[in-house]
Amino acid sequence: MIDIDIEMRAAVPSDAESVLAFWRESAEGTSISDDVDGVRRLLDRDPEALILAVDGDRIVGSVIAGWDGWRASLYRLAVLPSYRRRGLSKALLQAAEDRFAALGGRRADAMVLEVNERAQRAWEAAGYARQDQWRRWVKPFTG
Repeated sequence: MIDIDIEMRAAVPSDAESVLAFWRESAEGTSISDDVDGVRRLLDRDPEALILAVDGDRIVGSVIAGWDGWRASLYRLAVLPSYRRRGLSKALLQAAEDRFAALGGRRADAMVLEVNERAQRAWEAAGYARQDQWRRWVKPFTG
């Protein structure tokens, strides 16, 4: 599947700055939580949620596999552009799905930007289907 030696591991708090730099280079869109404190809060709450693909000391892929005891949610599936088309997305999703299954999850849902057609094709190829009957409603907190 993967034609290079990649380690899959959970992120640790000291990865926060590197993860943010990786997302700026490899992920589409931004989030209000895109700061060191946001990443560390995620890891404090759920230390296994942020799965990284690492080549040596370089982050080359990520997925957030969030589990709240009820829903299995996927965010920030991203692969470094120079590492794409090598099976990393598939391997990251498999790691996330294995995590959810071990925790008792029954299905996973993914947040995918409407304008990111490449990502939509990737999710569809991975067996995920768009649910047009749902829309996301958000309200940022201002502290």
